[in-house]
Amino acid sequence: MESRRGVLKLIVGGTVLAAASMGGCVALGGTSHAARAPWREAGQQSEYRRRALSYALLAPNPHNRQPWLVDLEGEDGLALYCDLGRRLPATDPFDRQITIGCGAFLELLKIAAAEEGYRADIEMFPDGEDPTTLDARPVARVRFVPRAEQRDPLFSHVLDRRSNKNVYQPRNVAPDALATIEAASRGFGVVPGVTGNTALAGKLRDLTWRAHQIEVMTPYTNQESVDLMRIGAREVSANPDGIELEGITMTLAKLTGMVSRDGLADQTSDAFKQGLKLYKAKAMSGRAFGWLATPGNSRAEQLNAGRAYVRVNLRAAALGLAIHPWSQALQEYPEMAGLYDEVHSLIGDGNRLQMLFRVGYADEVIPTPRRGLDAHLRA
Repeated sequence: MESRRGVLKLIVGGTVLAAASMGGCVALGGTSHAARAPWREAGQQSEYRRRALSYALLAPNPHNRQPWLVDLEGEDGLALYCDLGRRLPATDPFDRQITIGCGAFLELLKIAAAEEGYRADIEMFPDGEDPTTLDARPVARVRFVPRAEQRDPLFSHVLDRRSNKNVYQPRNVAPDALATIEAASRGFGVVPGVTGNTALAGKLRDLTWRAHQIEVMTPYTNQESVDLMRIGAREVSANPDGIELEGITMTLAKLTGMVSRDGLADQTSDAFKQGLKLYKAKAMSGRAFGWLATPGNSRAEQLNAGRAYVRVNLRAAALGLAIHPWSQALQEYPEMAGLYDEVHSLIGDGNRLQMLFRVGYADEVIPTPRRGLDAHLRA
C-alpha cells in the first residue's frame, strides 16, 4: 500500500521573500483542517452501522484512493463494493492492492462493531470474483448480529493509527516489540515475517530503494502518482484523497513555480531530483521490516492480508512504533518483474508476498485526509 505523500521537503531559500513581493500579501496555507474532519467526527453518527463505517473509512489504503462504496441493506446489513473509478491500473493492474485496502476497511468495521456489542459476519465476494480485475459485484456482505461481543483492545488505537513516511530514527526496534507486531497478524491464514537490523534488513533497504526508483523512473507509473498529488492545503481541502503535499514550504514552492505537476513528472527537474534524494534517505533509514504473505493469491487471501495488516498497524500504534508500507517490489507491472522475483526469493519462502513494510521510530505525523462518510454511501 505504497504512497509518496510528503515526497518533497524542499529547501526553498528566498521563497518567503519572493512570495511577499507578489502584491505584498499572500495567503499561505499549512495543512487542511477540513480534510481531517472525518478523524474528529468518527463515532458521532446516530445509527450503529454508520458509526462503525465512520471508523472503517480511516483504514490504510493504496495511494489514499479510499475505494469504498457501501449499500446499507435492511436494518442489519451492508454490502461493500469497490469504487471502480478509484483503482490504480498502472501500478496495481490486477487490483490486488485495492483489494487489500478493502480488507483493512472490513477489519476496522468489525473492530468498531464489536465496541458496540455487535458481531460483524463477513461474507467475502458473495457473488463470485474475477482474479484479474474487480468489477461491479460486491467485495463483501456484512451482517451485524447483536450479542455480547468481546471488545477488541485495538479499538482504542484506531484514531492513533498512521502510515508514517518520515525518515526513521537511527534506533533499533527491540526483538520483543517485533514479535508483538508479528503476532498481531495471526489468525487470517497469512504467513508473517519480521527482521530487525540484520543483514537481511540491509538487503531489504537496498531492494525497496531500487523498487522506488523503478516506479518513479517509469513514466506511466510515476504519472499515476503525479496525477493524484494534491499540492497545497487548498487542493487537499477540495480533494481529500490521493497524495497530499502540504505545509507552508510546499505552498510557497507552488506559488513560486518551484513545484508543479509538470515538474514532478520531469526527471530532469529539481523537484523530481529532490524527491529522489529525500526518498533515498527514507529507504536507507529503515532499521526493521515486516511482511505478510499468503499461500495463494485468491481475492479472499488478499482481503485477509489487508485485515491482518491493519491489526499490525494498530499494534504498532499501541507500541509507539512508526510503520510505513513499502511494497513497490510486490507490484505486477512488467518493469518491476525482476525485483518481484528477487524479493520473493529473498523472503517469500514459496508464498505470495502481499505486504512489505518498514518499522521503527519517527517524528509523529498528522492523519491523512479522508472524504467523509457520505462520499462512501450509495443507498
